[in-house]
Amino acid sequence: MDENEKRLIDLVADMEEDDALALAKELLDCGVDPLQVLALCREAMDIVGKRFEEGEYFLPELILAGEVLDQIGVMAKPLIIDSPNKPSRKLGKVLIGTVHGDLHDIGKNIVTFMLDINGFEVKDIGIDVPVSTFLDEIQAFQPQVICLSGFLTLAFDSMKETIEAIEVSGLRNGLKIQIGGGQIDETIRAYTGADAYGLNAVDAVNFCRKSTTGGE
Repeated sequence: MDENEKRLIDLVADMEEDDALALAKELLDCGVDPLQVLALCREAMDIVGKRFEEGEYFLPELILAGEVLDQIGVMAKPLIIDSPNKPSRKLGKVLIGTVHGDLHDIGKNIVTFMLDINGFEVKDIGIDVPVSTFLDEIQAFQPQVICLSGFLTLAFDSMKETIEAIEVSGLRNGLKIQIGGGQIDETIRAYTGADAYGLNAVDAVNFCRKSTTGGE
């Protein structure tokens, strides 16, 4: 990682909005892989989330960080989608959202981008999504895979609650559920009842590909 990449992480984490956006644009204009720029943003959000949980940052800072990262995502997304390697056919349907009580979305947005460019039909239902909305969207969209996102530790209970509601509603049959974000590991996967967890967007894409096509 070079100095400018490290600086971008610091600028986003420190809420230096104008400088962060300018540096992100400079990196993209210089040909830095847009997925790498988004990965740097994810690292910055990890720092923001830790500062929030330690009481250094509060909800306004979380919202501001999300807005900065959204703007960087808007710059990066066309460069990803315009890739000549983007598949034309859709592999399957994936429903994705950040569970209720959590406002983080940069990780979710990166996964959405990656699923899109890899040929999935993705429906992103946003942040702080109530259990009832997930149930309604499952019935309406009929996905093969659901991705539950959340960064804060309180999201683990929300994920568990959402997955239990899906099961009770009889919607779990044939449906694969993956969780991701923050310090998620096998213990959290088992606690929530999900089928899998992903540490990054590549994990998410691989799981969705296996779940919808049986491929590797």
